Amino acid sequence: MDQGRVTVGATTPAGGPASLLPQSPLSYRHLAVAAAAASTAGSEQKRKTGKKHPGKAILAGGLAGGLEIMMTFPTEYVKTQLQLDERSATPRYKGPIHCASTTVKEHGFLGLYRGLSSLLYGSIPKASVRFAMFEFLKNKLADENGSLSKPRTLLAGLGAGVSEAILVVCPMETVKVKFIHDQTQPNPKYKGFFHGVRTIVRQEGIKGTYQGLTATIIKQGSNQAIRFFVYTSIKKWIQDGDITKDIGSVKTFITGGIAGAASVFGNTPVDVVKTRMQGLDAHKYANTWDCVKKIAKHEGFKAFYKGTTPRLGRVCFDVAIVFTLYENVMKLLDWVWPTPNYS
Repeated sequence: MDQGRVTVGATTPAGGPASLLPQSPLSYRHLAVAAAAASTAGSEQKRKTGKKHPGKAILAGGLAGGLEIMMTFPTEYVKTQLQLDERSATPRYKGPIHCASTTVKEHGFLGLYRGLSSLLYGSIPKASVRFAMFEFLKNKLADENGSLSKPRTLLAGLGAGVSEAILVVCPMETVKVKFIHDQTQPNPKYKGFFHGVRTIVRQEGIKGTYQGLTATIIKQGSNQAIRFFVYTSIKKWIQDGDITKDIGSVKTFITGGIAGAASVFGNTPVDVVKTRMQGLDAHKYANTWDCVKKIAKHEGFKAFYKGTTPRLGRVCFDVAIVFTLYENVMKLLDWVWPTPNYS
């Protein structure tokens, strides 16, 4: 027998198998290398499942949400103003451009950022909850390769939307709409975001921050179901079977924009109803369904798509930038916070 080798089928002088003999240092090194390779392969296999750590999703989502709302708030302001303009006997604004130009003329450019604080305070936790819940549900519903079927993608997106609606969106959106609406009055009663929250809670209780909850759940649930479904489907198509393939920021931005547009056309009517139910004139409606019926009866079907143009511009950019920021922040977190064994 050669030094450092074991001959298959050889026996010891006592008749035992040669494979039980102590191996040479060279053989031990081979075993160590093989074990390390197996461990690395196992970790790499887990890494390639496409699963993401929900903890990272909380951080990445929060940062992405805060940055994007600072970029897109003016279009949100215009959209809300147009949807609330119906309360006037003679509507003041002729369209989104007229609304924006009038606001700048009367209040300066920063006038388009009135009410920003209420939305900014909500955007960070909203995006954190959204992405964390989506990643959590995705990990639970995915197969052994980390891939989601289309129905399960819709379910994960729906769950993410419902969660953010209940935990963050409904109370924050209610405050935002009331705050923006109040700022357009001759004598605004809210001196700031926190004063507005205290006033609303004192006068209406916690329930006052949950106006339009049903409409908000439907809106956010359908929003995220559509967005994550479209985004994930297009991304998979671009990846061509390799779910760990990085599609790059440009393709991510375009894919996110398409997902955003799909959600706008899919649920703008729900957004209109939600805004009406959260405005200062919410008392006009007995409930969400009563709001739907009154809009249809007194304003017609087109009223359900009021504010679509500014919302389309905002949401497409909003969703595109959020997904792009999220994916890039996640890459940074993967670098500074390795979690190779997460599954």
